[in-house]
Amino acid sequence: MKSNWLTLVNCLLFVFTLKAQESRVREVRTNVPLDSITLSDPFILADRQTGMYYMTGTGGMLWKSKDLKLWDGPYKVTKTDPNSWMGPTPMIWAAEIQPYKNKYYYFATFTNRAVKIDTVKGRAIERRASHILVSDKPDGPYVPMNDPTYLPADKPTLDGTFWVDKNGKPYMVYCYEWLQNMNGTIEKIELKPDLSGSIGTGKVLFRASDSPWSREKDDNGNDRPNKVTDGPYLFQTKTGRLGMIWTSWIYDVYTQGVAYSKSGTLDGPWVQEKDPITPLNYGHGMLFRTLDGKLLMSIHSHKSVNGRTVRVPHLFEADLSGDKLVIGKPYTPAN
Repeated sequence: MKSNWLTLVNCLLFVFTLKAQESRVREVRTNVPLDSITLSDPFILADRQTGMYYMTGTGGMLWKSKDLKLWDGPYKVTKTDPNSWMGPTPMIWAAEIQPYKNKYYYFATFTNRAVKIDTVKGRAIERRASHILVSDKPDGPYVPMNDPTYLPADKPTLDGTFWVDKNGKPYMVYCYEWLQNMNGTIEKIELKPDLSGSIGTGKVLFRASDSPWSREKDDNGNDRPNKVTDGPYLFQTKTGRLGMIWTSWIYDVYTQGVAYSKSGTLDGPWVQEKDPITPLNYGHGMLFRTLDGKLLMSIHSHKSVNGRTVRVPHLFEADLSGDKLVIGKPYTPAN
């Protein structure tokens, strides 16, 4: 019970923080150190065409850097349709910038808090879904494409990411939120060749309860796997092994684990590693190579400061040269 309440309180604090951030106008700042930026779900694109790093995440804003050390921002880069299901001022979570076929695609979670799609255990479920915008440039503007929706309107989905599987087809991999199904899943759905819409229906890859490391207490105080799935990101080792990092909780501790596909494709089956892959109170990571080729993980720390949840981007060294992802020491960009 304590774990459930702590998770709910953290979620509410997170939502209130986001709403406050979105309701005020942000001034663009220059030469801001990475550890001075407050940002959830930090995703970094190292763009060789422009020789720049672009960082986005929850809040839907963009930061730019030449060296990973000092950043300019935040810039507004999205232009959503106010007449769409998102409404005029959608909340934006967990944005990613994915280059594909000479364009840049903005995978993000959009929430219209004015629309309720369900009520589960007395809790109203808001209209939320992973969606994709497009631009010709990494710094936008990112605009809608053909299809108004990618995923079912009656399901809250989030944290969509991108993968091209061995069959050459593009897919969105996303979470179906525990708030409705009470046992969060990570799923895939095929995308159209230009990513402008989805094809068919989603398929479950694994469930939160498959995790051996995440834990929570049920209403009777009994121990069980946590129900949260969050932040999937796919990678491939040098040996060709397909893996996925994803985040949940160990009671009230935000934690990231990893799973590997036995088949080397999205269809799995997916086998969960026994232990978390990153330090506790870190989560929602992704991998990228610097402009000079060094593999890093971008991830945020999660801690409570004076009753408020604070999330800050961090970098860790990473290694994919063997059969598994290995996370090394914290990485500090050079002067």
